[in-house]
Amino acid sequence: MSAMLALAVDATLAMFVVAMGLALLRLFRGPNAQDRVLALDFIYVVGMLLLLVLAIRDDSQMYFEGAFLMVLFGFVSSMALAKFLLRGEVIE
Repeated sequence: MSAMLALAVDATLAMFVVAMGLALLRLFRGPNAQDRVLALDFIYVVGMLLLLVLAIRDDSQMYFEGAFLMVLFGFVSSMALAKFLLRGEVIE
């Protein structure tokens, strides 16, 4: 990996950590449930991007599988939370 790419990867990782910290702040201080669900969605998307950048840095395929599973479970949980907020129940 070139020095420029290593610097870009490190800067990207730092920005993702800051973004995740701000999303955690919104998750804990959100004024209503919709803000908290949106913050949780943002956290799992940034977590997935973090895994993909780590895969580029370490040149490993395992991170891609972890990112895929994270997005899969994040999407299912987002749908369950949205249904719960709309109807008050998840399973009818």
